[in-house]
Amino acid sequence: ISQHEGTFAQKVMGLSTPGQTEITSLDSGNIDDVLNNAGVALVNFYADWCRFSQMLHPIFEEASNIVREEFPDTKQVVFARVDCDQHSDIAQRYRITKYPTLKLFRNGMMMKREYRGQRSVAAIADFIRQQQVDPVKEIHSLEEVNTLDRSKRNIIGYFEKKDSDNYHTYEKVANILRDDCTFLAAFGDVSQSERFSGDNIIYKPVGESVPDMVYLGSLTNLDLTYTWAQDKCVPLVREITFENGEELTEEGIPFLILFHIKEDTESLEKFQHEVARQLISEKGSINFLHADCDKFRHPLLHIQKTPADCPVIAIDSFRHMYVFPDFKDLAVPGKLRQFVLDLHSGKLHREFHHGPDPTDSTPGQEELVGEVASNPPESSFQKLAPSETRYTILRRDRDEL
Repeated sequence: ISQHEGTFAQKVMGLSTPGQTEITSLDSGNIDDVLNNAGVALVNFYADWCRFSQMLHPIFEEASNIVREEFPDTKQVVFARVDCDQHSDIAQRYRITKYPTLKLFRNGMMMKREYRGQRSVAAIADFIRQQQVDPVKEIHSLEEVNTLDRSKRNIIGYFEKKDSDNYHTYEKVANILRDDCTFLAAFGDVSQSERFSGDNIIYKPVGESVPDMVYLGSLTNLDLTYTWAQDKCVPLVREITFENGEELTEEGIPFLILFHIKEDTESLEKFQHEVARQLISEKGSINFLHADCDKFRHPLLHIQKTPADCPVIAIDSFRHMYVFPDFKDLAVPGKLRQFVLDLHSGKLHREFHHGPDPTDSTPGQEELVGEVASNPPESSFQKLAPSETRYTILRRDRDEL
């Protein structure tokens, strides 16, 4: 069924009234073409039988109407939808695990962060407006570089002119990573002193005295530029907050978390260093996170700790929480790595339920066995997962860890 016929069918079925914006129905025949040609696309993955999906339909259409008035160029913003029962291949391709899921695409590339805000016309329209704001701030004097907020990750591009392939690549990368870094750019005479070997991009890490890092690859190679910038903007150890907790939980892999007092950057640096040194190979199977002790008092209580005990390292497997015995052991070669491997092998789970494995003669642990074995703390972060009061959850791929 072509896109045109599809929209005609929607009219016949009463899904759309004349004079309103059409929501583009996506199928395997048109999805790539529609998304690749859209500056920004917001796609509603839904199922007709899901009551949350039913409630969203009129809101999504009304938001689309408002946005279309503000951005009449149909290539600039597209509102689209996928009936996941009819097109299960598309639902699988984008790993849809709940209805409705609102995913954002830029020039065909799916953004990591989906829309999780309020399901109201105003909130959805505002979200799209924010996506239209230029993510690159122009610098008019190099003095501005000295007054940057160094608590944020900053990337600065120095270009001869704005209308160039180099800058267009930079702009695309900035759009994709707009939530993770602050992007700035200087042009012409302003940037000249920084362009002794041509256009270039530098990354200024967090912290006053940390040296800049220069991008050495081709500026017209989008994939290469993006990979470099992503490596700088998305740290190995991310902070978990109540705002991003749902998104991180939905990634579906266990958490290794450092709980630390916000001002205690020294413990965080030690943790980051050891994660990079011992656990880089585990990157896809566990999420490395840090959390503010005061904000996350509740998970700490779960493991019989308070902010006074911080820094504390723990694993949350979404079934149980396990505490790393002693923060001071962090620098012992291989100790943190073994803690994570013991999660994957099921050893942490066995020991919580049945006491230490017979091969372990861990001194000082015997007297704890009875108490620990009968009372493993349950997952605390599972509660941040998508709520059944907002979504129809399709499946939970949680194992027994």
